[in-house]
Amino acid sequence: MSENTSPEENAEEVERRSPALIATATALPVALIIGLVIAAVVAGKNPELEPVALGPVPAPTADSAACVSLLGALPETIGDFERAELVEPSPAGAAAWQRSESEPIVLRCGLDRPAEFDQAAALQVVNGVQWFQVSGTDIGLAASTWFAVDRGEYIGITVPDGNGPTPIQEFSDTISATLPQQPLDPAPIAVP
Repeated sequence: MSENTSPEENAEEVERRSPALIATATALPVALIIGLVIAAVVAGKNPELEPVALGPVPAPTADSAACVSLLGALPETIGDFERAELVEPSPAGAAAWQRSESEPIVLRCGLDRPAEFDQAAALQVVNGVQWFQVSGTDIGLAASTWFAVDRGEYIGITVPDGNGPTPIQEFSDTISATLPQQPLDPAPIAVP
């Protein structure tokens, strides 16, 4: 405060603010809030997915040339699932694809013949590959495992329910292009 001005004049000077300063003071917080909302929406659409942990499953031929060849040919995406990193140590002959809000799709190559796969088993042919399906419903899982049974190596693909035929179609295309068809080897029908 200068000695020549009255307290009323000083109050007028303090209250007079530049319109540009007022606009900046108002716009800055609004821009910050909009930026935070946009960042939250983008982060919600592309969340960081954790590596997938796969437990051990008997796969005696997971290191075979056929399985190595198949794993090298697998796509980075299956439908809207992205290829996942596996928690180390990861099992041989295994791969996974994930998306947020869903269980992963898991592929395992070199498995033992499924116990349920016998001469009476119903098969489905998808894009040239013969598949044997085992539903997880009976054991409380919301997924099915499909076994490719005509390639010399048993290949199991576990797909969460509600994903339609796309995963099996895309895997069939890769399997057909990578591994030659082989004769089926179902177990004999068990006689009671």
